[in-house]
Amino acid sequence: MAAGYGDLLRTRYAGRLLAGTLVGRLPNATAALCIVLLTRSQGGSYSLAGSLGALYGLGTAVGQPLLGRIVDRYGQPRVMLPAAVLSAAGMALFALVGPDPLPVACAAMAVAGLFTPPLEGGLRALWPGVLRSEDRLHAAYALDAAAQELLFTIGPVLVTGLVAAASEAAAVLWIAAVGVLGALGVVTARPSREWRAEPRAADWLGPLRAPGLRALIACLFFVGVALGSIAVAAVAYGDVHGGGMVDGYLLSALGLGALIGGVTYGARAPAAGTPERRLRLLTVGLAVCYAPLALVPGVVAMTVLAGLAGVFLAPVLACAFVVVDRHAPSGTVTEAFSWLVTAIGVGASLGTAAAGPAAQFGGVTAGFAVAAGGGFAALAVLVATSRFLASPNLKTELEKDRIGGVEPGFSTTHQA
Repeated sequence: MAAGYGDLLRTRYAGRLLAGTLVGRLPNATAALCIVLLTRSQGGSYSLAGSLGALYGLGTAVGQPLLGRIVDRYGQPRVMLPAAVLSAAGMALFALVGPDPLPVACAAMAVAGLFTPPLEGGLRALWPGVLRSEDRLHAAYALDAAAQELLFTIGPVLVTGLVAAASEAAAVLWIAAVGVLGALGVVTARPSREWRAEPRAADWLGPLRAPGLRALIACLFFVGVALGSIAVAAVAYGDVHGGGMVDGYLLSALGLGALIGGVTYGARAPAAGTPERRLRLLTVGLAVCYAPLALVPGVVAMTVLAGLAGVFLAPVLACAFVVVDRHAPSGTVTEAFSWLVTAIGVGASLGTAAAGPAAQFGGVTAGFAVAAGGGFAALAVLVATSRFLASPNLKTELEKDRIGGVEPGFSTTHQA
């Protein structure tokens, strides 16, 4: 297992691109916490903090596919670095003025969210040209998905440490600056500088014109619902079981399970059958493992169940990345991957909104039932749309040769 990932990361540029993308995404991973801490430190309410966070999230949901489309047209450096600087400027403005005056704070959050660079989609567009091996591409997608769990685990700890050492505003400024440095590390790498998208059809729908991709986006929307609802339900469970760090135990176990699942999945050779079939099987595991959370046993047992619930998350995402690769129309790969980010983000927001009333009026069991419902809804989408997913936009023989090992050169039009 370690040898396989070591070989992947020793591939020229692979480690740099992965690390730069993770660092560049740090502002997005910590934005919600930063917004709450800074708003509360200056006397703002939780409702105000939540509204500003929602504005940031909405901006990100809108901006990711739009910026992804521009990247596909003009390349990565010309879009991602300016976007990262503008996003950081929005965060810096918020750090300087805080929640008052409110119109300025709202404008800052909208800019910070809207211009969040589509580093996730950009990295996944680069992987095939960098790795040029189907097995290593499979491992890269899995490592990519698993590494996100580290990002969302380490990020909050880093923010709270910066707040303790300096201030809430200083933490926001530091995180924003680090995000720009991460993006800079990516766009100055040769694969990013020389990557070019394939020619694309003049169609305003872009990747959304592919039925299989629309089905996948709908599936991951419901995966997002499950993720967003678990965060709220875990807090409600913690309140019932004495508060303290109980909710943190559950969410940490969920992240650890996803990390283990992703690393294990990527270390194995792809199973027989198409990626679309594997995705359905993995989503079965995801839904089935979410369901026992509604039993809400004691803290130790619940923590174990939370870890089990996370095991299939990263493999589902990793397999979904491969499916995107097979279905995205020519010249739209960055935008296609960015739509996945939007789908999960919007789904998580809806899941958060649904789990709150569910837990309040139906108890903790009802809160976790929302998560299980999201998992089974994702599976239902895949089953109902299997005929669309069965007809991917397969690559040409030339593209297959390039992925299979023929040196393409980063300046070719080859992408995911």
